Amino acid sequence: MSSSSSPRRGGASALDIVGRLTERDRLLCRVLWEHRVLTTEQVCDLCFTSLTSTQHRLVALRRMAVLERFRPLRPTGSASWRYTLGLLGAAVVAAERGVEAPRPSVVRDRVVALAAHQRTAHTLGVNGFFCALHAAARRRPDAAVGAWWSERRCAAEWGDFVRPDAYGIWEEGGERFEFFLEHDTGSEPLSRVAAKLAGYRDLAEADGVSRPVLFWLAQPGREPGLRKALGATALPVATAVAGTGNPADTIWLAVGEEAPRRPLVQLGTLTARATR
Repeated sequence: MSSSSSPRRGGASALDIVGRLTERDRLLCRVLWEHRVLTTEQVCDLCFTSLTSTQHRLVALRRMAVLERFRPLRPTGSASWRYTLGLLGAAVVAAERGVEAPRPSVVRDRVVALAAHQRTAHTLGVNGFFCALHAAARRRPDAAVGAWWSERRCAAEWGDFVRPDAYGIWEEGGERFEFFLEHDTGSEPLSRVAAKLAGYRDLAEADGVSRPVLFWLAQPGREPGLRKALGATALPVATAVAGTGNPADTIWLAVGEEAPRRPLVQLGTLTARATR
């Protein structure tokens, strides 16, 4: 970075600031590079244990231009801050990856686009799912998030067949469960949501691997209708409603079953059933 473009806060140079970044700060920057935006609470779930500590560190990182933030306007009350990469944070990750750092105008335009785009709420819903899994993994000595791929990375890997909102791996108790995630905010007709299964069927046939598809619903009232629209399917599919518990918990209901709900790790049995 040239001296003219190096962010300075309180007289500190960019190199001084980089030297103050912890491994947790760098992890947060890497996640934001891949997944774009997180709320304060999601950052806490991802890599902190105290919301107050999270808030203090995020404010400090913003002052150092490592992060930027925005929040939507509400008629009453105030929304949580949304954090994304600032100029220095983007430069740090670019240096780690061996790519050119984005120009200040590019970083600024990305922040504005996130603040203005209606799809940001959808992105936060997906990211909240995985941040909650990270929080669950910290509380369970035998659990871990083995993978968390963004929509962009999924599209690059499987875009000829499907474009899931995310791909993940959950590990717990010696079991390993990989899945695709579809986050339903209620903006699409149920028939259109259900029609996505056709692409997953084609992918399963092409790959010879039938990965479970998980539908994570933002609206509780949508689950019965979606399950009816999904109908009978040989694919391993399950549904759950955000807000009813941590995604790792016993909140998942397999399509084709009325009960019981299962924890995330037990959904791996659906794969075995579907491939028989």
